[in-house]
Amino acid sequence: MDSCDFKFYHEDGFDSRQFLEDYFSDKNDMAFRDDTLVFPIENLKKIFKGGQIKGDVLIDLSIGPIAHNLFAACEFFKYVIALKDRYTCIMELKRWLDTRTGAFYWGHAMKLHVGMEENSDQLQEKEEEVKSDVAHVVKCDLEQENIMDPMVLPLADCIISAWLLDAVCKDQDDYRRYLRKFSRMLKPGGHLILIGDLEKTYYTVGDDKMKTFTYDENFARKALVGEGFAIDNCVTKKASGVSDLTDYKGVIFIAAHKE
Repeated sequence: MDSCDFKFYHEDGFDSRQFLEDYFSDKNDMAFRDDTLVFPIENLKKIFKGGQIKGDVLIDLSIGPIAHNLFAACEFFKYVIALKDRYTCIMELKRWLDTRTGAFYWGHAMKLHVGMEENSDQLQEKEEEVKSDVAHVVKCDLEQENIMDPMVLPLADCIISAWLLDAVCKDQDDYRRYLRKFSRMLKPGGHLILIGDLEKTYYTVGDDKMKTFTYDENFARKALVGEGFAIDNCVTKKASGVSDLTDYKGVIFIAAHKE
């Protein structure tokens, strides 16, 4: 496929439900379980249980309509706000939050979060607790300097951004520019948690082949430090999923704070 045939997430969009089915579902043939579900859930649990990241406002700026990245965080913040740049993602996420018919099933991810010993009633109760903690799902414009213009959000104590920068950045300058935007949305000392794929050049959703920003751990670290963040924790994992859907080589989890 010629590079001009690739699509971009924030310009062209993708099938939000197909994205969830391919990369985050509980299907037996879903190849990415260890990297897209187990790895982020385990690291988010660990970082929040440390007790250093908490406060009033958590902002989620993640790709598509994913929800499992919020499971570990919700109980540590008064207000959880999910920002999405596409209405299809908002609708898909709200379908789950409102427990509507046909909502994507996140029970398998919740089971990973709470532990295999939990029974179905306990899992359902914990899932409902998470849903009730998400105060708002709001449309944003990632290209604006204030992505909520003309609204102004309160400064956040923490931002979680899972796989979004991979999808929306076209080069290193873009990556740094988005880090600056995130920094302006954080309180002094506020935390930024990034989850992404290393050395990935594309991912596929349905019939669409999506272009992605390619980077390594060294670049991510330097970019954060260069934009005024201090790195508190960085964990990488070699890719375990093998599929023609994408070509990533590893996964990265970084927790940092704004100096």
